[in-house]
Amino acid sequence: MPTTVETAAGAAEAMVLNMGPQHPSTHGVLRVALELDGETVVKAKPDIGYLHTGIEKSCEAKTYSQAITLTDRMDYLCPLSNNLSYCLAVEKLLGLEVPKRAQYVRVLLTELTRIASHLVWLGTHAIDLGAMSVFLYCFREREDILKIFEMVSGQRMMTSYFRIGGLSLEPPAGWLERVSTFVEAFPGHLAEYEALLTENRIWRIRTVGVGVISPEDAVAWGVSGPMLRAAGVAYDVRKAFPYSSYEDFDFQIATRTESDCYARYLVRLEEMRQSLAIVKQAMAKMPAEGAIRTEAPGIIPPSREKMKTEMEALIYHFKIFTEGFSPPAGEVYQRIESPRGEMCCYLASDGSPKPFRVKFRAPSFVNLQALPLLCVGRLVADVVACIGTLDIVLGEIDR
Repeated sequence: MPTTVETAAGAAEAMVLNMGPQHPSTHGVLRVALELDGETVVKAKPDIGYLHTGIEKSCEAKTYSQAITLTDRMDYLCPLSNNLSYCLAVEKLLGLEVPKRAQYVRVLLTELTRIASHLVWLGTHAIDLGAMSVFLYCFREREDILKIFEMVSGQRMMTSYFRIGGLSLEPPAGWLERVSTFVEAFPGHLAEYEALLTENRIWRIRTVGVGVISPEDAVAWGVSGPMLRAAGVAYDVRKAFPYSSYEDFDFQIATRTESDCYARYLVRLEEMRQSLAIVKQAMAKMPAEGAIRTEAPGIIPPSREKMKTEMEALIYHFKIFTEGFSPPAGEVYQRIESPRGEMCCYLASDGSPKPFRVKFRAPSFVNLQALPLLCVGRLVADVVACIGTLDIVLGEIDR
C-alpha cells in the first residue's frame, strides 16, 4: 500500500508493510503496521486484539478462589507471579497475614519463575537474531526449573500453586535438594551464554545502539522492568514497595545507562544472578517447620490434620472453592515485580462471593506502547530486535 511521506529530500513514496499477526518474530499474534521509506521505518503502529481472552471479565464470574487458575493463563511464562499478585490483592482485601514460611516459599518460587522467564526471553531473542545454540541451551535449564515446579505443585506450567492465605499444598520432601542442585549448576550455564553472546561480533552489531529510548521517555510512557532499568532508572517494586517479605532479602537492582537492546540483555543476565542469590537466601532463611496457610475460618480451609475425617476435609474444600466466601466491600491495589515489569492487580468487592471488578496492570501491555519510539529511524531488520527486547507475552496484553 503506497503512501506519501516527507523525507529530508522532500516528498517520497512510502510503503505500508504488515508485520504479523502471523509472524515468528512478533512473539505472539501481534500486528505491527510499518510505514517504510525504503528499508527505514518512518512509522510503526502496534495493533493488538487478535488473541482477546477476556480473562478479567471471566475472573468476575468466578469466586475469589476459582479465579486463581485464570491468572496462570495471562502470562504463561510466569504463572506463579500472576498467582502472587492476585493472591496478595485478595489477602489485602481480607486483612490476612500469611505465615513466614509460606512467604519464603513464594519468594523462592517466584524468583525461579523470573529465571525461567528470562531464559525463554534470551533463547527466543537469540534465535530471532540468528543464534541457534543459545536457544537450545536456555530451554535445557528452563526444563530443570519446570521439573521443580512439577515436583512441588504437580504441574509444569499452569501451577496454580499459590492460594489465598498461603500455599495449596505442603512442599514435598526433597524439593529443596532439587533446588540446591539447580542453584549450584546454573552459574556455569550463565557463563556459557555469555561466552557465546556477550562479545560476539554479530550479536553486538544487531543489538548495540539499536532500540534506544531515553530515561525521560521511558518514565513518561510508563515503561517498567528491565526496559526501564536498562535506561538507568533503578526502580524495582521489590525494593520500592516490598511484599511477601522481600525486605528480608539482600539483592541489587541491575541497571545500565545505554538503554539499547544490548543493555537490556546485560540487565536480564544480571537479574538472573540476583534471583539466584535470593533463592539461596530463601533456602537458608526458610523455617524447617510451620504453617503453609493462615487460619481464616470460612475463608481459608483448615489443614486436613485438623479435620475429623478425610471426607469432612474434602467437603469443606469443595464448599469454599465452589460457593466462595463473602469479603468486606471495598477496593485494593497490589503491585509486584514480574519478570516483565510492574504487575498490578486492582480488586473491587461489593461483599458478594465473586469480585465485582478485576483489573490487571500488565507490564507487557504498557511496554508495548514504547515500540514506535524504539523502531522509528531504524531498518526493518531492527524491528525484530526491538520487539524481542520488549519481552512481551500477548496473552497478558490481550487479557
